[in-house]
Amino acid sequence: MHFAKRTTVHAAASLALASFGLMTAAAVSAKEVTVWAWDPNFNIAIMKDAAARYTAKHPDATFKIVDMSKADLEQKLQTMLASGVSKSLPDIVLVEDYNAQKYLRSFPTAFEPMSGKVDYAGFAKYKVDLMTVNGKVYGLPFDSGVTGMYYRKDLLAKAGFSDKDMENITWDRYIEIGTKVMAVTGKKMLGIDPNDNGLIRVMMQSAGRWYFDKDGKLDIKGNPALKAAMEVQGKLFKSGIVKPVTNWAEYVGAVNKGDVASITTGVWITGAVKSEKSQAGLWAVAPTPSLNLPGATHASNLGGSSWYVLSGGKEKAMAVDFLNEIFAKDTDFYQSILISRGAVGTLMSSRAGKAYSDADLFFGGAQVWLRFSDWLAKVPSVNYGMYTYEGDAAVSAQLPALNQGVPVDQLLDKIQAQLAAQIK
Repeated sequence: MHFAKRTTVHAAASLALASFGLMTAAAVSAKEVTVWAWDPNFNIAIMKDAAARYTAKHPDATFKIVDMSKADLEQKLQTMLASGVSKSLPDIVLVEDYNAQKYLRSFPTAFEPMSGKVDYAGFAKYKVDLMTVNGKVYGLPFDSGVTGMYYRKDLLAKAGFSDKDMENITWDRYIEIGTKVMAVTGKKMLGIDPNDNGLIRVMMQSAGRWYFDKDGKLDIKGNPALKAAMEVQGKLFKSGIVKPVTNWAEYVGAVNKGDVASITTGVWITGAVKSEKSQAGLWAVAPTPSLNLPGATHASNLGGSSWYVLSGGKEKAMAVDFLNEIFAKDTDFYQSILISRGAVGTLMSSRAGKAYSDADLFFGGAQVWLRFSDWLAKVPSVNYGMYTYEGDAAVSAQLPALNQGVPVDQLLDKIQAQLAAQIK
């Protein structure tokens, strides 16, 4: 009995020691992947979903997902990369697509190339191209800002226009339609911030051009797409079909209050459009209007971001494996984030899932997500270069003059001069 008790105690002690040893080993072997991102209701929430799916199959992995403002993240990332102090950098960081080339070219060894590790053929080509430098692909394509034209079917019908009339139109035709809609219904056709050039960017990329050419050189004075886009924006204001807005609340408010008959922007606006429940069934979507230029398309992009792995990250191998397993292969994950967050990913195989083909009653039962997926595959690739925001500032500085009727060629000269001075 005594012996038996000692044996039991010894066995218990041994088990406790063994358990402690296992716990210690587990603690030692646990790998924590640190992620930096912004927007708790979108990027952060989606990354947490992705991490949960990965850890379900890889219990040795843990994630530290750090939420900070976009401005703070970019400042912190820039400062640390410039100083060469990489110890406190994360394993994964979210980078806005417009800034990708700036980071990749300014800090060529800071980010882990993932060519050969990820099958990029499955993603929308324009997203892959913007993260490619010297033949190497960096980062994992994430959300898209593929654009479309949302319009009020009821208001258009009052003016005598059907859904067919809104398909594959030019911006000139859009202005004609908007003029009649306003005459019949008293409603403006769209809201624009007179100091914002977002729509000009949409038009420019739809024709396959940007502020820079494929070699990264300035492409302003001889850029027919930029010239045509600015001319269209001038015509929009001159026609009187624009409701001027000055901030996001007014921009969305014009839609939700029924002040405008349409809006052309990125797919991320869908949730805001649908937030006005009383308008269910009144909206439809159509391709983005095109410019009257050879090669112009009805597909474009506004915004978007992607995930990048830092070369100096302690857990970069697991970070790459995680992004590849979830964001490059898991099509069920994309169904989940489309339903829960309205996130349209750029992995093209996702469109085969049920969430993409479901009819959306808010849009009259149309397969809205499949339409955006169709347009996503057609977005022209452009070189965002290293100075997109400098280009935006130079264009925005001339918008007041544009709206006053100053010839676009004169404005392009000033944009060229300002941008050239800034980036030399």
